[in-house]
Amino acid sequence: MMQIPLDGAETLAAVIDEGSMDAAAMRLRVTPSAVSQRIKALEELVGRVLLVRAKPPRVTDAGAVVVRLARQMALIQHEATADLGADASETRMAVPIAVNADSLATWFLPPLARVCERHPVVFDLHRDDQDHTATLLESGVVMAAVTSSAVAVAGCRVEPLGSLRYLPVAAPGFVERWTTAEPGGVHRAAVVQYDRRDELQNRWLRAVGVNPSTVPAHYVPSSGDFATAIHLGLGWGMLPEAQAMPSIGRGVLTELDGPPLDVPLYWQQWNLRSRTLDLVAAEVGAEARRVLRPF
Repeated sequence: MMQIPLDGAETLAAVIDEGSMDAAAMRLRVTPSAVSQRIKALEELVGRVLLVRAKPPRVTDAGAVVVRLARQMALIQHEATADLGADASETRMAVPIAVNADSLATWFLPPLARVCERHPVVFDLHRDDQDHTATLLESGVVMAAVTSSAVAVAGCRVEPLGSLRYLPVAAPGFVERWTTAEPGGVHRAAVVQYDRRDELQNRWLRAVGVNPSTVPAHYVPSSGDFATAIHLGLGWGMLPEAQAMPSIGRGVLTELDGPPLDVPLYWQQWNLRSRTLDLVAAEVGAEARRVLRPF
């Protein structure tokens, strides 16, 4: 049976984490040449290309398997070392998690803070759209993810969290300007999109009978700045209920005519017995039950 050397797997994971061979070498305290040689030797051993040497580098499907192995071994080693009584400061574990921007901005950080109070971990959060976070699990970049997919990624288990409700909102002046000056009103006004993969606003437009391709769009790829753009009247957009309601209550945002959108969220994590991951999952699940809407 093939034995994958742990130092080779750790080196490949470090290149992906750090974004270059030079940065990985600094983290591992070896030379860039040593990093390159380890990965080349690993590729020769498994008989496959593991790393696409681009900027930034990325793993192939086979490389993703090796990166996942490296992270799983690091997690097991961390917990075993802790069980042997090692000092917590020397065994602090990095836990990479993928999460969508709106969850990160509204409800996801408090449960992580509670975990840090009880366990020696640091979190490496990867922000992506909820429709795409599962791909980071597949590639081995993260150990767990908040995702819109109810279908478990291979080697993972999935648990429902609840639905994040979004409301269509705009600044009152923006609504007044478009309802009086434009046929079709605010439904055909400029929209604020997070990025070109953001489908929330497009889904709402289709729900009210408008073709999204006919609507001009601003792109604001930051959750906080996205909300600011709507408040300033650049356009309308879908905001999480927790973000929108205080502004609606103060009269600085207006809810548009049309249905809210509920986005179901799920927690996926490696199907691996781990006290660390289970503790994170328990805290995230408890917070989700408190703040999200049930399915």
